Amino acid sequence: MTYRFGRIGIVTGVEAEADAFAPDLPCRTETIGPVGIRRLSLDGRDIVITCSGIGKVNAALAATMLASRYSVDLLMVIGTAGKLSDLAGDCFVLSDAVQADYGAWRGDGFAHYAAGHWPIGPHEFQPFTALPLSGLDLRTARIVTSDAFVECPDRSGYLRDALGADLVDMETAAVAQVADRFGLPWTAIKATTDDANGESAGHFAANLARAAALAADAARRAITALP
Repeated sequence: MTYRFGRIGIVTGVEAEADAFAPDLPCRTETIGPVGIRRLSLDGRDIVITCSGIGKVNAALAATMLASRYSVDLLMVIGTAGKLSDLAGDCFVLSDAVQADYGAWRGDGFAHYAAGHWPIGPHEFQPFTALPLSGLDLRTARIVTSDAFVECPDRSGYLRDALGADLVDMETAAVAQVADRFGLPWTAIKATTDDANGESAGHFAANLARAAALAADAARRAITALP
């Protein structure tokens, strides 16, 4: 399928991630209900940025607004994530995203299902596949999304081993699910702040600005290379 991306909707979870995107370009702002919107032009494209606030509900709300009210051609998530695997690097293009906490609790543990499907019967999870990005010298990674901030090595090991995850965040798979429902392509670039372990809270705060800048710079280069 051939896409043309004239208007791109960007979702971030925290303000620092939105602030890092093209701070040198003029933008105009507006507010829709509880959501702030920034609009700017980049290489002739209309960029609509919203900081959703953390968590899957906030991210889905923002993505739905961008898809329905602004009629974006592409949903993009940029920002930060915790690292789960030993994949080399600290900034990644996402290949796919999984809802880490969608499924059914049973006597023998948690059964993962494809998000939005009935969590009954034989179970398997199915990732949401991202639009590939060109023009970047970055590794690809799978992200899992949960409404829980992970600062436990046992939990991070489980997410890595059970779901094949490299990264974890609190927004991306929710945006991907909204994109799937609207029939829109989605993509994401994430830079890592921490290793999803007992030091995560402190490392996230210390590394937020650096990681946000890495992801935002890569996103800008990727947008420039889009058709």
